[in-house]
Amino acid sequence: MEFIHDLIAYEFLQRAFVTSIVVGIICGVIGCFIVLRGMALMGDAISHAVLPGVAISYMLGINYFYGAIVSGILTALGIGVINQNSRVKNDSSIGLVFSAAFALGIILITIAKSATDLTQILFGNVLSVRASDMWLTVAVGAIVLLAVLLFYKELLVSSFDETMAAAYGLKTRLIHYSIMVLLTLVTVASLQTVGVILVVSMLITPASTAYLLTNRLSTMIGLAMFFGALSSMIGLYVSFLYNLPSGPVIALATTSIFLLAFLFSPRQGVLGRKLKINKRRMAVGK
Repeated sequence: MEFIHDLIAYEFLQRAFVTSIVVGIICGVIGCFIVLRGMALMGDAISHAVLPGVAISYMLGINYFYGAIVSGILTALGIGVINQNSRVKNDSSIGLVFSAAFALGIILITIAKSATDLTQILFGNVLSVRASDMWLTVAVGAIVLLAVLLFYKELLVSSFDETMAAAYGLKTRLIHYSIMVLLTLVTVASLQTVGVILVVSMLITPASTAYLLTNRLSTMIGLAMFFGALSSMIGLYVSFLYNLPSGPVIALATTSIFLLAFLFSPRQGVLGRKLKINKRRMAVGK
């Protein structure tokens, strides 16, 4: 009850609440396509590679959003160029680019002498979200949801069978890079909530949880949005109540929900499968 009272009374908590829910929703949506395409490492790479753009933005005195977007898109393009023009495999090219970009970002922020900002960027601090950041996150959320809604069929076909998508005449490479742009937008929108280090947990874990519970993409997206939002609310509540950093708490909340699905999912859960096996054995024994 104290949390609800404070939520009504304090604007900073209202901003944090709205921002964290929006981040949970859009991470759940994009995370579904990342999980289905086997691109979890790419999500991790983009989240780390936006750091140089953030650092340069701070040094120039502009909103970190713009620098981070440019940095993320350049990283995605760089990975594609290395992968397509050399013998280096996709996972290796991802590791090459994102580790270099992350190291460069840390050096740039050190030069800018902004240790406090570095801590917030790495681990997030949703309670310090400004009104402009909140509305920017809402705008990104609207763009992402609209893009998925308009191009749902194309995303569906290309995510499950890229060869078939190409046979249908879909521009699979354009779809791939479009997803990279959306992933970059979502990553940047998530920086203040969970930070660079932990944003991958918001991208992957709610979507993986939903993947254990359904075989339909539309249902998976809906469940991932719900789990992402729920994790954000739980994490915000616990972090506010016990004065803990919001990013790690939200990440642990997503993991806890995943473990529940991992154990108790009717079809894919460990305990659910064991119960089915025991029932079959009992039936054979009769």
